Amino acid sequence: MVEFAGWAMPIQYAGIIQEVRAVRQHWGVFDVSHMGRAYFRGIDALLFLKRLTPSDLNQLTLMTGQYTVLTNERGGVVDDVIIYNLAADEYLMVFNAVNHQKDLNWFTRWLSAWQMRLSIDDQTEQTVMLAVQGPEATAHLSRLLNVSLESVPRFGVRFVKWGGTRLLAARTGYTGEDGFELIAPAEAGVRLWQALREAGATPCGLGARDVLRVEAGLHLYGHELTDDTNPIEAGLGWLVSERLSYLGAEAIQQVKQSGPSRKLMGIRLQERGVPREGYPVLIEGQQVSTLTSGVYSPTLEQGIGMAYLPAEYAKAGTPCAVEIRGKAVPAVVSTRRFLKK
Repeated sequence: MVEFAGWAMPIQYAGIIQEVRAVRQHWGVFDVSHMGRAYFRGIDALLFLKRLTPSDLNQLTLMTGQYTVLTNERGGVVDDVIIYNLAADEYLMVFNAVNHQKDLNWFTRWLSAWQMRLSIDDQTEQTVMLAVQGPEATAHLSRLLNVSLESVPRFGVRFVKWGGTRLLAARTGYTGEDGFELIAPAEAGVRLWQALREAGATPCGLGARDVLRVEAGLHLYGHELTDDTNPIEAGLGWLVSERLSYLGAEAIQQVKQSGPSRKLMGIRLQERGVPREGYPVLIEGQQVSTLTSGVYSPTLEQGIGMAYLPAEYAKAGTPCAVEIRGKAVPAVVSTRRFLKK
């Protein structure tokens, strides 16, 4: 157990490699109740969210969610989030634990500045959130909840009654696998966790979560995303619409048109070694970057990581090296799609 963003969190239960393999091959459950959960309700809720994010939220239909980012005036990323449309004029945002108070302050600041008609209801401590992930997750969860979830689309949402408790089930996750994230009243949390464990879900901790998300090439705030990182260089240009009515639009459009000076790429070690965040990335013997994330992948059986590389080197297949304890370990630049799924 470790302290993480003010929460006591498990790094591992039985072991990181065992937990990663359980999620890749069967199914596992993560307690992700540390993630922020806030409801935006009111006639101006959608307009408010559209001013905070670069995505076209008009395409966010009822009972669906969308991954996007909050941007600042400079075009940097305040946080990456998922927004769910739950009802007319009601939206749920899930955001990062490390940014919990920062994001709430950000919302309050702009709510005051723009004078919009909505309320913001932070329900993080009143609810729990469990991520049920893996190729077998949907089938097992359907049996446990006594409802067919197979027809729910990716990023779709359903409300489900279970043992007298209403759960929100969203077909989202942070592992690169199929599965659902469940949000329930806090008082139902232990009972729900125990039911998932009794149904056969492998409990998984922060260690496995990090390995799984790096294998899937997914960003982590504070690593691949910061207040000074723009979405284009982060490989998130697909989130950016052409409209200009959001914070940082002009700065982001300028980078989009001129092209970024650096790009987030994958790194694959060609020899044994475990790359870690902060390790130098070398090209032709010269340091050009540092790893934003790095792990040993039990799925690929090799060390992998991510780094922002100067645009001229940001091409898959470029030879490079990662300096590990003073040794330059041969590597190659790749896309962030480490898994061919």
